[in-house]
Amino acid sequence: MLVLAFDTATPAVTAAVHDGGRVLAESTTVDARRHGELLAPTIDKVLREAGATLRDVTAIISGTGPGPYTGLRVGLMTAQSLSTALGVPAYGVCTLDVLAYGSGLAKEFLVATDARRKEVFWARYADARTRIEGPFVDKPADVPAGGLPVVGPGLYPELLGRPVAPPYPLAGFLAALAAERMAAGAQLDRPRPIYLRRPDAVVPGAPKRVTP
Repeated sequence: MLVLAFDTATPAVTAAVHDGGRVLAESTTVDARRHGELLAPTIDKVLREAGATLRDVTAIISGTGPGPYTGLRVGLMTAQSLSTALGVPAYGVCTLDVLAYGSGLAKEFLVATDARRKEVFWARYADARTRIEGPFVDKPADVPAGGLPVVGPGLYPELLGRPVAPPYPLAGFLAALAAERMAAGAQLDRPRPIYLRRPDAVVPGAPKRVTP
């Protein structure tokens, strides 16, 4: 098994290679405006560091969000394109699940990430592997934190409390979680985006008439 995993649903452009037992290589760059520029070089870097090529990859894993529309699509379209070109399966994992897994927490907690528009994407977990509610998008004041630990980048600490690491869904955690699920025979999702609201961009309407 050689898993190539990456996520572009947050400001972090992150990729990793996993052999089914451990992470062989991982690289992350935090830049919310350059997902399209950074993902391919990051994939190339981790493959080289792992001593592998794309032809060695047996499965592709992409974070499925929720996340801002443009960044999220970069990762998912890359996963689908590589899957078709290489003839290997592509799967998706909820980005909030990756953050939860990376926390290693064994008690109830929340994960919250930036949804922009002064909102957050969030979900509730019983432990690092078990999501029990969500994902949702809400105003920070409407998130039922209730004093629970909140994993993520530390948004709105006056409402959600001090953050618990990791701040971003690192691809090493994504790859390890996916490899764990595959080894257990679990059914993985297809690499489809989790959209919780409509994108900001809209198709322009017909131009106004300026003549009678």
